[in-house]
This record gives sequence, structure tokens and C-alpha cells, in this order.
Amino acid sequence: MSPSRDSGQTAAPTASGGDTTRERILTAAMEEFARHGIAGARVDRIAKLARTSKERVYAYFRGKDALYADVAAREHVVIAEATQLDPSDLPGYAGRLFDYFVARPDHHRLITWGRLELPDTTAAADDHAQALIARKIDQLRKAQQAGQLDPSWDPADVLALVNQIATTWAAQPEHSEAAAAHAVDPTTAARRAAVVTAVERLFPRAH
Repeated sequence: MSPSRDSGQTAAPTASGGDTTRERILTAAMEEFARHGIAGARVDRIAKLARTSKERVYAYFRGKDALYADVAAREHVVIAEATQLDPSDLPGYAGRLFDYFVARPDHHRLITWGRLELPDTTAAADDHAQALIARKIDQLRKAQQAGQLDPSWDPADVLALVNQIATTWAAQPEHSEAAAAHAVDPTTAARRAAVVTAVERLFPRAH
């Protein structure tokens, strides 16, 4: 099969989800996509890192876009499970998001490459991300109905603003470098405190 980019869905593998070859391919692909983006990623490097062949990679995935979609979809789920949105404590949620991407800047790059290179696709990653976003918006709406969150805000705006604030430093590494050199307090803890305080002022914790 040709190694050209393909925006199709992930091909259904013949083995179970516990297939170690497939897992190695996904792990290797995450590293490759995070480092080189989608266009710059090479299937031969992914295969080598996964200790398999290009042909085996294409036995599981139709092309790089399909492989990226599977990797990104899994990452969206991992992020959601690791950070756990609590609508009654949005500052705490922002802090967890900040911590996640500080510890894993390559994961942020992975998601960002998809936004830059595949803006118009309907890949599996988009489907998973949209489902997760919809659930979070519904959680926020229910919190408003329960009196835990200011109902004057549209819950879609709440989620977007909190996510943007929480990922400010991950999305702007040049500002992180500047802060390390010029901020009154150059520590990561100070950057985290600023994120949490900003979200607290917009969306105070429920009492």
C-alpha cells in the first residue's frame, strides 16, 4: 500500500486491542508525530522504533492521517482521565491541565500538530475530541443549573476560556523562556499559581 497521507479512518486490525505490535506502533507514532508533525513524520521511522515493518504498520492503518487520528484520539481520552473536569472547582481543573502539559510538552505538541495540519478533516481524533468536549459542556451546564457556576456564562465559553488559560504556557514556550529570565518569580510554581488565580477570578470555586 502506498505510504501517502490518507485522511481515512483507522483500518480495523485483525488482532485484539491487546496486540503488542499495534501498541508498539501507536507508542512509536506518538513520539514521531510529536517531534516531526504529521507531514514530517515518516512511517519507516515509526516502524523501526516499533520494531516492526512498514508493511505491518499499513496492515493496521491506511496511512499517516489514520494513524495520527488513532494516536490523537487515545491522547484526548488520556488527558480527560488524567485531569478530570470538576465543574464546581474550575481553578483546580486548570491546575491539573497545567501540570499535565508541563510534565508532557510532547503531548501538547502532538495535539497542536493536528490542529495545524488537519484543520478540515473528519478524522477519528476529531470525533473523540468533540464527544469529550460535549460531555464537559453538559457537565458545566448542569453545574449552572445546580447553582455551582455563574449561569450568565455560556458553558461553551467557560470551557474554552479555562482550557486556554490552563495551556497558556504550554502553547507559548517563548513566553515560558522569557518568564524564566525576567519574571519576578521565575519558577514553574509561580506560573501555575497565576493560571489558577486567573481562573478563580473568572469562575470562583463553589462553596
